[in-house]
Amino acid sequence: MNIFMIGTQRSGSNLLRLMLNELPRIAAPHPPHILQRMMPLAQNYGDLDRRENFAQLVDDVCRLVELNPVPWEGVTLKRLDIQLRCRRHTLMAVCEAVYDVMAEAWEARSWCCKSLANIQYLPQIEEHFRSPRYIYLYRDGRDVACSFRKAVVGEKHFYHIAREWAAAQQLALEMRERIGPSRFISISYESLTSAPELTMRLLCKFLGVRFSPSMLEFYKSDEAKRAAESSQLWGNVAKPIMANNTRKFLSEASESDIRIFESVAGDVLHALGYQTLYVPRGAKRDFSQQEILLFNAENLWLKEEVLRRTSAEDLKRRDCQSGLIQEIRDRGQMSPPSMRAIA
Repeated sequence: MNIFMIGTQRSGSNLLRLMLNELPRIAAPHPPHILQRMMPLAQNYGDLDRRENFAQLVDDVCRLVELNPVPWEGVTLKRLDIQLRCRRHTLMAVCEAVYDVMAEAWEARSWCCKSLANIQYLPQIEEHFRSPRYIYLYRDGRDVACSFRKAVVGEKHFYHIAREWAAAQQLALEMRERIGPSRFISISYESLTSAPELTMRLLCKFLGVRFSPSMLEFYKSDEAKRAAESSQLWGNVAKPIMANNTRKFLSEASESDIRIFESVAGDVLHALGYQTLYVPRGAKRDFSQQEILLFNAENLWLKEEVLRRTSAEDLKRRDCQSGLIQEIRDRGQMSPPSMRAIA
């Protein structure tokens, strides 16, 4: 069984994947974000029916995994083995093969890819995989915005975060209607933290696996400790669930920030069952070009501030994968492109 967790970062996905990883039948590693990082570069590899081009793609994907901030313990990626596992010469096939090798090494029957940005590639996932399952994890976007403000990744101004958050949720809601409940389940961060056992039992039923009490003690696992030590972003995963870690925007965000978020994404908040504080249902405000320019400037300043506060070790671990991506960009295009490189 192939499982894809989709949604937006800062919504509890590390928590959920560690809980899933406690199930003996499911392997849920920290994601190297293969599709997110490599899809935009797929054309660089040219015609993937050419053996040398496909071999280069396989090697680059394997290197991306090997440079992951949280290592895949006990997993050895043999390039020729990955190539032979691919039933098609595509990035999607390489991604599948790499995850299959990981699941086998961890003695699991199924795997879960926690790269939430895969929400951008659902049509390609649907085309390649046989009946994949989706876990749509969502959280009040205003709390997501507060979390992004402190994170080294992502946008920082509530205007930019609201736009990205709303677009991602709309994609997920559209796919939920198309795919249906047999392969698509929605889980809110609020239910995950306030009623973890009930939520996990419902998820296990959806996945056709038996609930394990160890799911609620995920923070004791070696995988949780490795994640917590790898970045300031994931420090909380080595602690028990924080049941009251919701509606933080009430104390951490200004009224102005909340109004901006609700003006941009209020309709999506309502669609997911959240109530707006300041912008009535159906009311939207268009921001002027001058206001947006100011938002852009503040967004850049906030990003720089976060970088200044981030530890050098944390940045170094992230730079490893970034360096590989830049190397691929600098390498340029190989032999003439084939449309098969995109799938």
